[in-house]
Formats: sequence, C-alpha cells, structure tokens
Amino acid sequence: YWANDFANLNWTSGAGGQYKVDWNNGFGGDFVVGKGYRPGGNILFNYSGSFEVSGNAYLSLYGWTTNPLVEYYVIESMGSHNPSDNASATRYGMVETDGGSYEIWSKIRTNAPSIIGTATFPQYWSIRTKMRCGGTINTSNHFKAWESVGLELGDQNYMVIGIEGQLGRGKADITVG
Repeated sequence: YWANDFANLNWTSGAGGQYKVDWNNGFGGDFVVGKGYRPGGNILFNYSGSFEVSGNAYLSLYGWTTNPLVEYYVIESMGSHNPSDNASATRYGMVETDGGSYEIWSKIRTNAPSIIGTATFPQYWSIRTKMRCGGTINTSNHFKAWESVGLELGDQNYMVIGIEGQLGRGKADITVG
C-alpha cells in the first residue's frame, strides 16, 4: 500500500489474496494497492475480479527491482490514460503471451518516489492491447521480452496484482491466486 497526500481512497484487505478498493482522487492524487509476492520472480500469476474506472487508473502486475532500480508494469486494463502517451516514452515492440498481445514501452522517471526514496529510474510497461480483468500472467515471458530488447532487470523486490489510481474515481474487487 502506498498513497500520496492527495489520494482519497478506501482499501480493505480480505482473506487470502482478496482485496477491495474504491477511490475518488482530485488533481495530483495517486495510490497503489495490491497483493502478491515478496520477492517477485518467474511465476504464473493468477487473478480474477472486477475493475471499474472513470479517469486515470491501471490494473496491472506491478513491481520493483533493485541493482538496477526499475519500476515495472504488466498493464491488463486501464482507464482513460495510456502511459505510452507520454512524449518521452519509447516503444520496443510486442510480446505475445498470456492469450494476448502486449506492447513494450519504457521511459525514465526523474526525481520520483521509489522504494528507496526519491530517485531517477526507468519504468517498463507491457501494455495489453485488448484489456481484461482476470487470467494468468506468465511473468517470465514478460521479463525475457524486456531483457531481449535491452531493458535490464535487477534483484526482485515486491510484485503484486495492483490497482494504481490517479485523477478520477473507480472501484475494484480483486482476488490473487
């Protein structure tokens, strides 16, 4: 769980891998909630549930590595904002896995919040072309695809099926595993 001072959310952690969150964020609001593994790694990550959003939000496999510091996403569904719209983002091709096609993107975050404090680091994204809210993510396939185009990963930290909510409102009920 992480939220900045502008986030407005209600988060409930249920039994096992279940959680619920609803939010209504104004400008500048941002949070991440989820359940998963610490450390992350090469696994088949199953999840199911519901995700409704009006505004900017993502349902994704979300995690971090250190040495090098990397923030990464496998975006399964999203609201109105596609992170690849950022002018500084670079496209690296496609990966076919998990019953669909994902675009591979990266950009650099400068002086941004991270698991080690404020830092400069790359973000990697696999963005599913046909959104879904349930299935299996083969993390190894995404990691190999990123590394094959020069997007290096480090030592795995945490890895979750998460909701990131920014400007806008929504609700989600997710079960991991």
